[in-house]
Amino acid sequence: MSRPLALTIYAFVAAVFGCFFLWPVVQTLQGAFYDGAGGFTLQWVGEIFRNALYRECLLNSFLLGLAATGIALLIALPLAWIADRYEFPGKKLFSALVLAPMVLPPFVGAIGIKRVFGQTGALNAGLQNLGILSEPVDWLGQGRFWGCAALIALNLYPVLYLNLVAALANIDPAMEEAAENLGTTGFRKFRRVTLPLILPGLFAGGTITFIWAFTELGVPLIFDYDRVASVQVFYGLKDIGGSPFPYALVAVMLLITVLFYTLGRLTIGRSSHAMMPKATSQGGPRRPRPAVMALCLGAFTVVTVLALLPHFGIMLFAFSRDWYGTVLPDSLTLANFQAALGHNLTVPSIANSLKYAGIATVLDVFIGIAFAWIIVRTDLPGRQWLDTLAMLPLAVPGLVLAFGYLAMTQEGKFFAFLNPTRNPLPLIVIAYAVRRLPYMVRSAVAGLQQTSVTLEEAAQSLGCPPLRTLRRVTVPLIAANLVAGGLLTFSFAMLEVSDSLILAQRQADYPITKAIFELFQLLGEGRAVAAALGVWAMVFLGTTILAASLVLGKKLGALFRV
Repeated sequence: MSRPLALTIYAFVAAVFGCFFLWPVVQTLQGAFYDGAGGFTLQWVGEIFRNALYRECLLNSFLLGLAATGIALLIALPLAWIADRYEFPGKKLFSALVLAPMVLPPFVGAIGIKRVFGQTGALNAGLQNLGILSEPVDWLGQGRFWGCAALIALNLYPVLYLNLVAALANIDPAMEEAAENLGTTGFRKFRRVTLPLILPGLFAGGTITFIWAFTELGVPLIFDYDRVASVQVFYGLKDIGGSPFPYALVAVMLLITVLFYTLGRLTIGRSSHAMMPKATSQGGPRRPRPAVMALCLGAFTVVTVLALLPHFGIMLFAFSRDWYGTVLPDSLTLANFQAALGHNLTVPSIANSLKYAGIATVLDVFIGIAFAWIIVRTDLPGRQWLDTLAMLPLAVPGLVLAFGYLAMTQEGKFFAFLNPTRNPLPLIVIAYAVRRLPYMVRSAVAGLQQTSVTLEEAAQSLGCPPLRTLRRVTVPLIAANLVAGGLLTFSFAMLEVSDSLILAQRQADYPITKAIFELFQLLGEGRAVAAALGVWAMVFLGTTILAASLVLGKKLGALFRV
């Protein structure tokens, strides 16, 4: 490809990213740090820390992020170790089931988990039937903190698991064997040798887990836990045009995530140890003794059952005619699914989500190929920075970006013509595309790295223009990677939470996740219909993740790494 054409593509992708990723963040920071006259001020941010409610909410959000990340690590690290070191019956099945939590948006899972652990849920009913309890117990806790933390951790531990499995697989077995020969065995070997080697993978997965948990909006809303910063931002959207405090709160959340990421990068993320290009010793999983094998099966079984509880809860609720104060529903019905397909809120929402996600995926395919081409096939200065920028949407909270989009489209702003109160389609499509662009970029980069450049050079030597070479030679060669990235982009965009809840403000424009949330607020059959719609979403997302994993294999974990 000629250098002028490469520079043109470089300028295009940089402009797109600057306008719809960096600029929304700048607009949020401007609203937080500038007064009405345009002068710099720390007054609004200072008020956030002086206000007792905001201080409590920020602290709760930070602790929620730490708790969810800690629980996810306690789940993911042992499972990744077992999967890397041992062969046991059902390993392939359990390795697939590990990804099951990802097929259900956490706030939809919260609906199901409340049917199990709520005061009128299945657990209390079972314990009362056995005579163990005389009065129902609020297992989720009055403050809902640990209920939120556990549910978020159960949804996000696959992100840590995928990164840790990849990190463990890259360890040269000879390094651990050398430690054993020098007398370092057991947990000391893990702490002194293995753990330092997998710290980059731990950082990659832990960063995403913390940021997503710190800014999670759906689960606290469903659990009625409003003492977190994300919910306060959601409540403050009605004042976005006249009050600086929503801007200040979002800015503080952004600064905390950036600080956390930077500290982790400097302390953990920079830890790297050179490996031999080829393992110097034969490693690989081995078949353990019967007792260890039982522990392996038990660990995967327990985690799988716990992780699938929200799925079982939402499915039973969706099929139930009435489920109140009993272990299982009194009777089953398909009426909720029929209602979901005929409800005046759900049918338009399905069409809207298909439209939003479909257009966003098409945009991401073109932009992702452009990003990947610049990163892999050119020697332009700064291309590695472009690679880093492409992955930043995973590190910047969706809540921050969604708020930034609202901020930059207020009256009098340059992008006011995109204001979602008029027509939300362009802004929602842009939001979905930017949030899911990393999946497409990583998939396209992997495809180009696996494809020999000599095939493209041969086509160009025969007179094929660069763009035609890209269309006729390169794209067909990386089609499988593009399909995998497109499936993930489309499916996660279909079930995007933060952007959907914040940007879709008129009922006619609701996507699926906003429709589920609104239905859950209704009495009567509304919650069961919301559950039925959640089951549809679960099946859809599960199918697409399975298809993507079959194409990408172990490289699936690279899509969740910053």
